[in-house]
Amino acid sequence: MPSDGAFDALPSDGAFDALPSDGAFDAPTIIRTKRDGAALSDAAIDWVIDAYTHDRIAEAQMSALLMAIFLRGMTDAEIARWTAAMIASGDRFDFSDLRRNGRPLALVDKHSTGGVGDKITIPLVPVVMACGGAVPQAAGRGLGHTGGTLDKLEAIPGFTAELSKARIRQQLSEVGAAIFAAGDLAPADRKIYALRDITATTESLPLIASSVMSKKIAEGAGALVLDTKVGAGAFLKSEAEARALARTMVDLGAAHGVSTRALLTDMSVPLGRAVGNAVEVAESLEVLEGGGPADVVELTVTLAREMLDAAGLDAVDPAQTLRDGTAMDQFRRLVTAQGGDLGQPLPIGAHSETVTAPRGGTMGDIDAMAVGLAVWRLGAGRSEPGQRVQFGAGMTMHRRPGETVTAGEPVFTLYTDTPQRFAAALSELDGAWTVGDRPPPSRPLIIDRISE
Repeated sequence: MPSDGAFDALPSDGAFDALPSDGAFDAPTIIRTKRDGAALSDAAIDWVIDAYTHDRIAEAQMSALLMAIFLRGMTDAEIARWTAAMIASGDRFDFSDLRRNGRPLALVDKHSTGGVGDKITIPLVPVVMACGGAVPQAAGRGLGHTGGTLDKLEAIPGFTAELSKARIRQQLSEVGAAIFAAGDLAPADRKIYALRDITATTESLPLIASSVMSKKIAEGAGALVLDTKVGAGAFLKSEAEARALARTMVDLGAAHGVSTRALLTDMSVPLGRAVGNAVEVAESLEVLEGGGPADVVELTVTLAREMLDAAGLDAVDPAQTLRDGTAMDQFRRLVTAQGGDLGQPLPIGAHSETVTAPRGGTMGDIDAMAVGLAVWRLGAGRSEPGQRVQFGAGMTMHRRPGETVTAGEPVFTLYTDTPQRFAAALSELDGAWTVGDRPPPSRPLIIDRISE
C-alpha cells in the first residue's frame, strides 16, 4: 500500500462530501495548481470530475489539466481520489445475486494496459467461460497507437457492445460472459479516455491507473487480473514504471474490495502476427481452433490460469479448452448473444501494400510502437473523438523475430480502404525492423507477478 495511506482512506460506499457550489472552484485555478506542481485537494478533484462529466467546463480546459497531470504527475492520494470520483460519476454494478445451478457466479475479469497486436481478450474470455468462470467485461476502444477490444469485436458483422444492464445480467447468467461498452459505468472516464486519445496524454501513469480501475471496479467483478505491458509498444516503457503502475492498480482494487493481481508482460515486439481490427479477430479464431502464434497462446493460457485461481476455480485446464474446441464453442455462444455472425466473412482493407526483405538472413526485432503507429495511420485508430475506424485496416507480419527470411519475400502486408494512407504508414515502419545474420536476444513473455 502507498506509504501515505491514500487507498485506505477511500470511501467504500461511493459516498462523497457534498460538492461545493460551482462558485467555490474554477477550472483555470485547478489547472494552474497542477501546472505549478501542487497537489489537488479532494474537493477540487470531486468538482472537476463532476463539472467535466456534466459539461460545465470546456474540453480545452480539461485537455490543459490532463497535460498538466501528464507533466507533473499525481500523488497516491490524488490518484485514489481521482479514481473514486470517476467511479462515483456513474453506476456501480452488483451481480452478487446471480446464480448458475444454484451457486453464485464466479465473476472475474482481466484488463490489459494496452499493447500492439494484443487481441488476448478475444480468446481468453471464452477459455475462462469454458472453465466455469463468468466474465463481465467493460472493454474499451482504441487509445493512441494501441487497438481497442470493442473496435476489434465490432469488426464481426452484427456484433454489438452496446448492452443494457438487464442484458448484461441475462448474458452472465445464461451465457457466462458479456463484453460491453462502459455506458453508465464511470462516464467521466469515457469522456476523459476519448480526450487522452487525441491530446498525447495517454502515457500518464495516474491517468492510466485511474482509467483502468474506475471501469473495472464499477463493472461488478469480484476478482481482477491485470496484464501490465512494458516495453517499446507499451504506454510505459520501463520495467520500473510498469511495476509502479501495477502496484498502484492492485492497491486501488484492494481498497474497493476487488481481489486484484497483475502480471508484467513484454511488449517490446507485437503480439502474434496480426495487428489491426478484423485481422486480429481472424488470428484469435486460429487460437480458438487450437493453433495460432505461440506467444498469443502462452499469454492466453497464463492469464486464464490466473483468472481461474483468483475466482477459486481449478477443475479444468485452460489449455485443454483450446485443444478440444470447448472454448471455441463458448466464443460462438458469446458472439451470437451479442448479435454477431461468425458465418459472415471478416472485412479486409480494399487495398494492400507489401514490404519485402532486402536480403536473406534472420528477422531481427520489430519495434512494436512503430507497428502500432503504422496501423493507426492505416485507419485502424482515431485522430479525433468519435471517429469511425476502418475494421479492415491492419497489418500481417509474415516473419517474427528470429525466423529465417529469404531475400525478396514478403515480411509485412498492410491493408487499408484509403490507399493514400500507405505513405505515412510505411514511413512509420522505416528503420523499425532489420534482417541480420543472427537472431535477436530472447526475452521472457511473462516478466513478473504482483499481488496484494
